[in-house]
Amino acid sequence: MADAGQFRDGLAARIARFDREGARRAAGLAEEERQRVLASFPPARWGDLELGQYALGPDGRRNGLSFCRLMEYGTDNFGSIRGGSAAKHIVYQHRSGQWRVVPTALRGLAVEAAWAQVRSEFVTAFDAAGRGEYERLDDLESLSYGQALTTKALAVYFPGEFLPIFSAAHVRHFTALLGGKPRAHSSGVRTWRANRELLELLRAHEEFKGWSPHEVMDFLYTFHDPRPQDRVVWKIAPGERASLWDDSLREHRIRIGWDEVGSLGQYESDQELKTALDQHWPRSAGGNLRLARQMLAFRDLERGDLIVANRGKSEVLAVGTVVGGYAYESGEPTHRHTVGVDWDTSYAQSFDTPRHAWQQTLAKVPATLMRVIRNGRGPLGTAEALGPAGEAEGADGTGRPAMSAVQGAALPDDELPDDVRNVRNLLEHKGQVVLQGPPGTGKTRLALNVALTLAGRPDLIEATPAERAAVLAELSAVPEDASEPAEERAAGLTMVTFHPSYGYEDFVEGFRPDTAADGAGLHLKMRKGVFLRVCAAAEKSPEKIFLIVVDEINRGDLPRILGELITLLELDKRGSVSITLPTSGRQQTVPPNVRIIGTMNSADRSVSHIDSAIRRRFAFLDVPPDLDALDGEVEGLGLASLLEGLNERLDTHFGPDHLLGQAYLLADDRPLATVEQLSHAFHHEIVPLVTDYCLGRPEMLRAVLGELVDDRTGRVVQTNPQDLPGMLAKVFVTAGITDEDSVSVESEWNEE
Repeated sequence: MADAGQFRDGLAARIARFDREGARRAAGLAEEERQRVLASFPPARWGDLELGQYALGPDGRRNGLSFCRLMEYGTDNFGSIRGGSAAKHIVYQHRSGQWRVVPTALRGLAVEAAWAQVRSEFVTAFDAAGRGEYERLDDLESLSYGQALTTKALAVYFPGEFLPIFSAAHVRHFTALLGGKPRAHSSGVRTWRANRELLELLRAHEEFKGWSPHEVMDFLYTFHDPRPQDRVVWKIAPGERASLWDDSLREHRIRIGWDEVGSLGQYESDQELKTALDQHWPRSAGGNLRLARQMLAFRDLERGDLIVANRGKSEVLAVGTVVGGYAYESGEPTHRHTVGVDWDTSYAQSFDTPRHAWQQTLAKVPATLMRVIRNGRGPLGTAEALGPAGEAEGADGTGRPAMSAVQGAALPDDELPDDVRNVRNLLEHKGQVVLQGPPGTGKTRLALNVALTLAGRPDLIEATPAERAAVLAELSAVPEDASEPAEERAAGLTMVTFHPSYGYEDFVEGFRPDTAADGAGLHLKMRKGVFLRVCAAAEKSPEKIFLIVVDEINRGDLPRILGELITLLELDKRGSVSITLPTSGRQQTVPPNVRIIGTMNSADRSVSHIDSAIRRRFAFLDVPPDLDALDGEVEGLGLASLLEGLNERLDTHFGPDHLLGQAYLLADDRPLATVEQLSHAFHHEIVPLVTDYCLGRPEMLRAVLGELVDDRTGRVVQTNPQDLPGMLAKVFVTAGITDEDSVSVESEWNEE
């Protein structure tokens, strides 16, 4: 059982601050929605309910007010199950017109027979709940494939016996908060049972006596929201040149196009949506996969998420808070994909310089840019608006040991870049992480950003190269202390590079030439390697994090380099289990405050797969190309569009490990700005790497670079730098639908 003290501490004060009157009004709206479901689908009707009256159709409205439509789109006040695909409805009609049956045991049946089984389980569930025989619910296997839907249906028909909380993760979070046993995914406990257990925990609190389930739900989400406070902020353009802004403001919503693909709820993966986009817009130069991911992120927006509405590349119209889930409004003439939003126009402002990434309809808003938008807010705003619920802990309250005494302006946790926070969390969970990805994706830079964060200097993540270099040099400096042996001193940040000649004696320990020895001949001396020196320093400073960054980790023979220390890397053995080193015979442990980040180039064909024993002890994180970093253009050529088009071709011919990262189009951490920079990067960095991928075969090079390759010589043509942007745009950037808010680059070049 977890400790419920955290929840009880200050509970009375939180209840006093809680807007219970507002919660009562919301509960009244929820009851109206519940009565609407009961009127349309009374329990007695379920015995002969037809499939068309239950399921969603391809456009979300074809079957009228079906039960599933009411559950997902018509009862938001009662409790949301929006987001994700239609698979949560157990049986549904795909956009192709085919019926999909989710339970494995029913897939061999005709759809009507499968529906009959699902319907009978709903009838059994309602009967069992009516009799108070809740244990019978766990025998209903088909309903286990739609636990959120089933739990919501039970709460509708038996409102006093289930809480209006239908996310399994949220139920686990609240259960742990109240001192219960948080059921893990693998425990086999269904969401409806976990929901009942949470209800019993709440009933044990006298403070909530007389509260309705919806009032309790509102209280929990107000003060203990399980959703991450660092959710992605999206920039969404309300139509071309903000043509839909008046509608968005008036109707409290945001709308996007690409209506031809139908309701986004029908798609279970980005690849499935990409296929649909390809059918309607085959000339989009590979941008459809990125667009598919953005559209699914739009579909999965939750209440409380933030949206920035823009006009063009330099103007913020408003910042909005999501208040309603995704819906496909087939009654609208265009832009049928909608999400409910409350807008705050006090954030309206213009930037001094354009944000080229805002040329697209959807784009992520980095934390640094969001701070700029917040700081530029007009006088009508309130200080606490758009902040996370509750008070964020400062750097001192995280409970994490500091990496260094270097002090700086600590960022709130929710303002850290997502990738930095992900790596830091993986390090806390696993102890060591490998960052893997194609060349140029910023793996080493990400590792150093994590180092800055652990050192309390995340403010330098976006600093100038000179400022970053100065602090990183300080973190990498080995302290000079004459009272300690040199082999027991180490910097808070240690960087090494593995290669085929790197061995155990370099990293752990071994006999090395003693240059200080007197006399003739070769004298050897036992010396500690990099890892043991860091471990020795870490043992003496347990309050400090020591980070080792291993560049090109897969180029070394890892089993040989790490040796028996592989066993001690696991966190549960840190500081408690020791081994005898075979060379020196000394006992060795690995302190719990040592962390390792390795980087691995996935395109390197000269190295083999990592040993399975090593792989089990490292967390692996993919670092893909970051198109959002290429917020720039050269003579009308969008750098993000260029890289996206080139990578689509590389992916087609060589696979995802052989893409190119954004670093090839950056200079001093900023996007290339001149035709000379672009020409240099293309001819001297990109072309040689692509040529290497092609193994010198002209026909393969031509398949990737198109008309940039001379048919006679099989080599890339040399051109005047001024002409290169137009040529690259013609080959890699096609007029398509990845940017409904702007004129395509190809069109601009044609106009010129």
